[in-house]
Amino acid sequence: MAWNQPGPGQQPGGDSQDPWGRKPSGGRPQGGGEDLLQKLKGLFGGSDPQGEQQLTRYLLVGAVGLWALFGFYRVEQAERAVLFRFGDYQSVQTAGLHWHPPLVDNVRKVNVERTEQMPLNATMITEDENIVDISLSVQYRIADPRLYVLAVANPESTLAHATESALRHVVGSAKMTQVLGEGRARLAQDMQPRLQAYLDRYQTGLSIRNVNILEALPPKEVKAAFDDVIRAKEDKERLKNQAETYANGIVPEARGQAARLIADATAYKQEVVDRATGDASRFRGLLGEYRQNPQVMRSRLYLETMESVLGKTSKIVVEPNGAAPLLYIPMDKLAAGTAAGGTPAAELLSQNPAAAVPPAQTGGSRDSVRGGRNTEEAR
Repeated sequence: MAWNQPGPGQQPGGDSQDPWGRKPSGGRPQGGGEDLLQKLKGLFGGSDPQGEQQLTRYLLVGAVGLWALFGFYRVEQAERAVLFRFGDYQSVQTAGLHWHPPLVDNVRKVNVERTEQMPLNATMITEDENIVDISLSVQYRIADPRLYVLAVANPESTLAHATESALRHVVGSAKMTQVLGEGRARLAQDMQPRLQAYLDRYQTGLSIRNVNILEALPPKEVKAAFDDVIRAKEDKERLKNQAETYANGIVPEARGQAARLIADATAYKQEVVDRATGDASRFRGLLGEYRQNPQVMRSRLYLETMESVLGKTSKIVVEPNGAAPLLYIPMDKLAAGTAAGGTPAAELLSQNPAAAVPPAQTGGSRDSVRGGRNTEEAR
């Protein structure tokens, strides 16, 4: 049969088959959804109107149940949920199980306990017009979820711009030696409150936890010269520490010597004062005796004076009143037991009786000295 010839089902009085020999099931073809609907209708009463209503009711209840089921959500302990209704802000939900009407409310969760970190590398100019390369890290948290979600479109980008602005301000107010040396910690301390003020003004809802300046370096073209400067500073500190160590060792010693000299001088002063006081007291005691017998006291004072003077010498020269030659008495030899030239002291004294006047240091008493003086006067 040709392709354009009508089949048996299309001919008048035919069995209404299609060209492939299939018979239609009804007046119009039915799809899969309609087949399912017909089956549900048969399940709930066929073509009964009450069955159709009951089916519709069950479908509505199932749809509502699914809609309500999808409205439950959970907020973790470290999270906060910002709730919107038709795009309008409603509230901030805390940790726990919550429900919102789907397709009506929208929920956005943010973590408020996690500390985020943002690195930044920048090239800045200092107060003395030098260029430095600075690397830093900013640690922050979400303090206000509502502002974080609503106030700023991109809080992290705003944080980066605010950090660069605060860094430029503090670096521009410091010298290069401070930025490269021990002043970096001070720069971080000055930068943190300024950065927080910027973020509060922009209403980002972020809270700065810490600012760490990781590295501050001069430009590569002049890095070698700055390394020499740093080494010179280290040598300066080393020499300074050595000098302080030496000073700490020598100063206490000098102070001890000074204290010892002061103590010795004070003791000597007290000794002289006491000796002078004693001599004055002794002379005042002798004054009464001198008034009673002046001649005897003069002789006594004379003899005591000569004893103290001659007792400290080793040679005595005696010049008598007559024409006799000078008499030399070697007291050091007499003290040793012999005279000059090996002559015994007893022989020397027998030849010259005038030499029998012994000094105080040879052990002679005051009476023997007086006896020798009387002998000379008798001659």
